[in-house]
Amino acid sequence: MEYEQLVRREIAVWRRNLLKRSGVMNRMAKKTQERINALIPERAHRIITETIKKVVQAALLGSEYTTSAPKRSKGISLAERDRLLDEALNRYKKIAAAEGAGTGAGGILLGLADIPLLISIKMKFLFAAASIYGFDVRRKEERLFILYVFQLAFSSDKHRAETFRIIENWHEMQHVIHDIDWRVMQQEYRDYVDLVKMLQLLPGIGAAVGAYANYNLLDHLGETAKNVYRMRLLTLKK
Repeated sequence: MEYEQLVRREIAVWRRNLLKRSGVMNRMAKKTQERINALIPERAHRIITETIKKVVQAALLGSEYTTSAPKRSKGISLAERDRLLDEALNRYKKIAAAEGAGTGAGGILLGLADIPLLISIKMKFLFAAASIYGFDVRRKEERLFILYVFQLAFSSDKHRAETFRIIENWHEMQHVIHDIDWRVMQQEYRDYVDLVKMLQLLPGIGAAVGAYANYNLLDHLGETAKNVYRMRLLTLKK
């Protein structure tokens, strides 16, 4: 019980930081990205959306069949689940860093290949996280929830707040939400990672930038997933 009280306090702090307004530089970067997006032809937006959608769906399908059964045993405490999550996250951060270093060192073509590869790694981690906290990823609702966790981690202020509201009320929302807005998802994700991914394409520093960026992106995703699933478990106990 003491551990659960500690976790509740940690979730409260995380929630406040998550919903806090971004700094001036981040808001300026978002506005710049929005102006760039407005210049991109609609046909290009549709192509990018469909490409990201297929990459994510492929990662979801692959992860569904490679993820172990959910750890639902009542004998597993929240502290043990958190420990297992931390171990999994460390593995995936190392995988992502190695992948970023490899593609970053390979120039523009391999640098572009980093985007689908990194999405696949992120999805596999989210499937592992769901399983660790006892949620069955074979259920469509849980796979859809994973996409909302992904969006929560990689979104701007407004969309992050909207996504958190859905996640926080998932018990009711899962019955009325049957899909996500793929256009919004891909654009929010691209806006979040575009700058660092552009730096990864630069000769000489691409490998270092790729490793550092991917490691930290996975770390951020891990913090988000850990707190979201802890929040769900504690809500279910009420």
